[in-house]
Amino acid sequence: MPDPSTYRPAQGTIPDLPGVYKFRDGHGRVIYVGKAKSLRSRLSSYFSDLAGLHPRTRQMVTTAAGVEWTVVSTEVEALQLEYTWIKEFDPRFNVRYRDDKSYPSLAVTLYEEYPRLQVMRGPKKKGVRYFGPYAHAWAIRETLDLLLRVFPARTCSAGVFKRAGQVGRPCLLGYIGKCSAPCVGRVSADEHRDIVDDFCDFMAGKTDQMLRRMDKEMQVAAANQEYEKAARLRDDMGALRRAMEKQAVVFGDGTDADVVAFAEDALEAAVNVFHVRGGRVRGERGWVVDKVEDVDTAVLVEQFLLQVYGDGGEDVPREVLVPVLPQGADALRDWLCDLRGTRVDFRVPQRGDKRALLETVQRNAAQSFARHKLRRASDLSARSQALAEIQEALAFDEAPLRIECFDVSHVQGTNVVASMVVFEDGLPRKSEYRRFTLREASDDTAAMAEVLRRRFSRYLEEAQGSGPDKPDGLPGVDPTTGRPRRFVYPPNLVVVDGGLPQVNAAQRVLDDLGIVDVALCGLAKRLEEVWSPGENLPVILPRTSEGLYLLQRVRDEAHRFAITFHRQRRSKSMVESTLDGVPGLGETRRKALLRHFGSLKRLRGATVADVMAVPGIGPRTAEAIVAAVAVTKAGSEPAVNPSTGEIVEGEA
Repeated sequence: MPDPSTYRPAQGTIPDLPGVYKFRDGHGRVIYVGKAKSLRSRLSSYFSDLAGLHPRTRQMVTTAAGVEWTVVSTEVEALQLEYTWIKEFDPRFNVRYRDDKSYPSLAVTLYEEYPRLQVMRGPKKKGVRYFGPYAHAWAIRETLDLLLRVFPARTCSAGVFKRAGQVGRPCLLGYIGKCSAPCVGRVSADEHRDIVDDFCDFMAGKTDQMLRRMDKEMQVAAANQEYEKAARLRDDMGALRRAMEKQAVVFGDGTDADVVAFAEDALEAAVNVFHVRGGRVRGERGWVVDKVEDVDTAVLVEQFLLQVYGDGGEDVPREVLVPVLPQGADALRDWLCDLRGTRVDFRVPQRGDKRALLETVQRNAAQSFARHKLRRASDLSARSQALAEIQEALAFDEAPLRIECFDVSHVQGTNVVASMVVFEDGLPRKSEYRRFTLREASDDTAAMAEVLRRRFSRYLEEAQGSGPDKPDGLPGVDPTTGRPRRFVYPPNLVVVDGGLPQVNAAQRVLDDLGIVDVALCGLAKRLEEVWSPGENLPVILPRTSEGLYLLQRVRDEAHRFAITFHRQRRSKSMVESTLDGVPGLGETRRKALLRHFGSLKRLRGATVADVMAVPGIGPRTAEAIVAAVAVTKAGSEPAVNPSTGEIVEGEA
């Protein structure tokens, strides 16, 4: 493994100017390309203490064998050069927007004498006008089939078109009126291009104008007693309206925008884009990308713009709406304006319909990310690989087929709870999940020690069976139900949410109880490091490791389960403390209130009539309850992350 100090540039040689830099490995391959407003400041950060670097950055600098840079004059030039080098070298440590599938677009081959309408995938070609991309090929084919009734343009291949002209007979579409049959001369090249132009106008959003024109033509035909023509125009208008219904109208001002949103964790990110053209959502596109370096949403936005618009894969719209602006947003805006040739509005929507649409795209990204994780978790070969990687990385004698993970949650030492989740063969076994209320813990390590002691004390107790005073009992079996006891199965691996202090505290508990056949490790949130008891350095699993992904999933599930239980406890205690001083309200009625409203927040929003709906509560008591919760309405509550709903103060 190369040492970054061996290729660190001499002090003072790195210029304090904007530029682009490349890291190369021992074989001369470019493995990372980046840009910086100050090359000196940015590159110096890579050569700081390795222990303080993010694991992905650490892996990159220890893989590299050299660094070089190019100075430019402006940030826009840095953007352009960075994009050029990323396209040229395809560095392995840069974020890559790669589709897991090809998205179809509706294409019009305007460069041909008789333009053709077709569904196309892959890179865009010169002289072809594209509409989309669309999420599903069947959706655009269905829309195209409807529109061919109104715009009977050519859809056949060059070979079919040529053969039809040779034999003098059109194809089936020409006979049923869904093609104007230019192959046999029914329309001229100019007439056929007029049909294609009308089709492009409709797809570009000029729908109202076209419907008004067709309505006038229908009225004139009816007045001239050309009833067949009028009926055909009526049916054509109906077909257009059905095609329009398939494309949701979101803006009435003809907005031309791409709306981008992300969902991410420490290793991966999902991005979703809605393509809004003419005020309608014409298409949707999504990616799941690997976060090889420690990047935030702002960096993901920047890389998205460079890769999606830079290679000409997507036309730059009039507006690009994103969840957060990256550093150097002005330079990116100028770059987009250069690509489009006119002004581009690049911003974060704050309110109104565009903000609501961004939130919709955000929900779609979150759902796509959840589906991606579910597909990965349900892959049998991936689960087997994950267990094997954990066994090898932590030097276990066997694969950890049963994993138990423990997490502690509290707010400033109050309402301390813990969770235990169980994964067997890489899948969650929710019937085995357990929750703990902790009363003696003074800090995080003490809380982790208490929950481990309670769990494994019960294991030792239940594994011994009913004891000598109950000779008919079987070890590990409940004599009443005949089922295995709740804590009778030991895990192969215990994972604690935390670093070395939590791991050592857990190991002391296992040693005190004499348990030697259970492996132990900890997963630290900040750098995703895996700690083993008594070790001074953590185990760093590669970011592409299935083993790390499984450990993260186990840890996150324990965190979710603990937070959920903590919220329930906090809500119950707050309701009880708020209502303690209400006259005439005893324990039974307090419990009834809690069951009815579920939380203090809902109780605060209730009226006297709502409170009276709870059995046993009369008008005077209801008025006293409403007055009591109104007094504490402005009281302090634990800080909660508004995007995730998670507690952000004093979490363990």
